[in-house]
Amino acid sequence: SNINRVKQLAEALKTNRSVQSLFLHGSPLTDAGLALLNPALSIHPSLVALDLGDCMLGDEGINLICGLLPPDGAKSGLKELTLSANPGVTSKGWGRLAIAVAHSSQLRVLNLDYNPLGDQVAGMLAVAVASSRTLEVLDLEGTGLTNQSAQTLLDMVENYPTALRTLILAENNISPELQQQISDLLSEGEEEEETEAREVTAREKNPWICQNNSSSQMVLMTSGLGDSLLAETEM
Repeated sequence: SNINRVKQLAEALKTNRSVQSLFLHGSPLTDAGLALLNPALSIHPSLVALDLGDCMLGDEGINLICGLLPPDGAKSGLKELTLSANPGVTSKGWGRLAIAVAHSSQLRVLNLDYNPLGDQVAGMLAVAVASSRTLEVLDLEGTGLTNQSAQTLLDMVENYPTALRTLILAENNISPELQQQISDLLSEGEEEEETEAREVTAREKNPWICQNNSSSQMVLMTSGLGDSLLAETEM
């Protein structure tokens, strides 16, 4: 609740090597406080989950957070990020975050609920999700979205390979029909991946099973992170 306490936490994090999740939800951190924490957060060897919901952050804070989402896998980076209820962030800040999410090599869960995002930001996030190979959960509850956003997200899920498995759209001005269509498509993708994974496992355990079959078969193998490899194999 004051700058001296933030400094104490920063010093503690510089020494600590084991904390995996840091939850500061509801603390009046502000961009200035996050700037004090950021050096320790950036070099922490174990931190994978960070909750900065309702921390009075703005665009400068988002710029710092983007640095915790490394694009090339050179360091571990965050796997779970919560930025709920930070209305001080503008569309420029959310756009910057969308770019970082698109190129993050680690992020799997992103909670942006109860931010006034609107359809424009939702469109940027849809592009980010389509580009990401790791993001599995996106929470957009109560973010001022309409059917326009939902249609964009539906097109993304329907036409582009994505790792996304859970998309939360409650408390938005979106028709139940569109929400159900998106949910059904995400469920279908998860079921297909589970089936394909079982088939790949069976082939790995029994590599000889189809050696005498002269037919050609197209096999689509999709990993749990959404990477896909289309391999044509003569069986």
